Amino acid sequence: MRAISILGSTGSIGCNTLNVVRLHPDKFNIFALSSYTNTDLLCTQAIEFRPSVIVTKDAISAKKIHGLIKNTYTPEILHGLSGYRFIARANEATDIVAAISGSAGLLPTMDAIIHGKKILLANKEAMVMAGSLMIDSCSKFNAKLIPVDSEHNAIFQIIHSNSDNNAINKIILTASGGPFRDFTIDQLSDVTVDEALNHPNWVMGKKITIDSATMMNKGLEVIEAAYLFDIPIEKIDVLIHPQSIIHSFVEFLDGSLISQLGYPDMKIPISYALGFPDRIKSGIEGIKLEEANDLTFDSPDNDLFPCLNLAYQAFSMGMASTIILNAANEVAVDAFLKKIIPFTEIPTLINSALQSWAPNKPSNIEDVLAIDSEMRIKTMSLIAKR
Repeated sequence: MRAISILGSTGSIGCNTLNVVRLHPDKFNIFALSSYTNTDLLCTQAIEFRPSVIVTKDAISAKKIHGLIKNTYTPEILHGLSGYRFIARANEATDIVAAISGSAGLLPTMDAIIHGKKILLANKEAMVMAGSLMIDSCSKFNAKLIPVDSEHNAIFQIIHSNSDNNAINKIILTASGGPFRDFTIDQLSDVTVDEALNHPNWVMGKKITIDSATMMNKGLEVIEAAYLFDIPIEKIDVLIHPQSIIHSFVEFLDGSLISQLGYPDMKIPISYALGFPDRIKSGIEGIKLEEANDLTFDSPDNDLFPCLNLAYQAFSMGMASTIILNAANEVAVDAFLKKIIPFTEIPTLINSALQSWAPNKPSNIEDVLAIDSEMRIKTMSLIAKR
């Protein structure tokens, strides 16, 4: 039986992971659950799944959780970064679901890699910040990274047994286009936070939903794919596919184009990652192909969504620039959510950040975190000066 630690169990990925686990009580048990702010849901999850360890953000929330569940059972309750890192590397855990959003998930994910875990990777920001270090460490410590993002999971399903990347002509990531794919540039200048959070296909956290609206999410996925699959970024394209039924393509040298299809529900890629190398039930039915008769594709509008090109640009500039890209984006998205800056200023800030600093290539995680921290300060300063 596999023992699972979920880093971010109250978010979309974490909740869907538990939905799949419920279907397979004979295959999985939950070793650890963790959250940052949603202590009420974390308690509900803990009472149902009885993990050995619970982790929350601070001593106050840990005390609250203890009070809520002490009459039910008595797990170990940890808090803060040390707690998240503990459940990522604990000997008892075989599988780690890396679903903490943003750069906060980097250190726990690296801990899981160093301890040779099977990692269900839903934190693309960690790969964007430290992709080459993570991939090298996976080889060194015999860790297994299985992507959970629907697009990367689709590519993984197609090529995981392919031993020759030279047979791959290109990878095509599909993108829904978000809520503003049919807008004009003038219309984008007036969009509200609520409009940007209204994704037409997927239910996700706030940060990733805004990234989808700017198409930075797809830019980050391009970088992640380059690292995960050891593919030159020039061989990675993006197509707008509003229906979110086809989750990426792989084109081979012989002209074959292979794709993976599924309804836009994260339980499908999660179940594949949990069960790998076997397939297990996800709880989702297959596509009724006779009803899927309006699948469309289009090239992204780079003038409308400059964040996508910024991601390609950052990758070509080197690993330090992808750290800058990610840090500036996280700060800019947070500022938009707080209504400090307009939607259209997100890519402007990121571009300014990329042009403002060219640090040396990081050689370890400490260097990565130092660049990340410095860039956040610089981006907040750019916002203050606007």
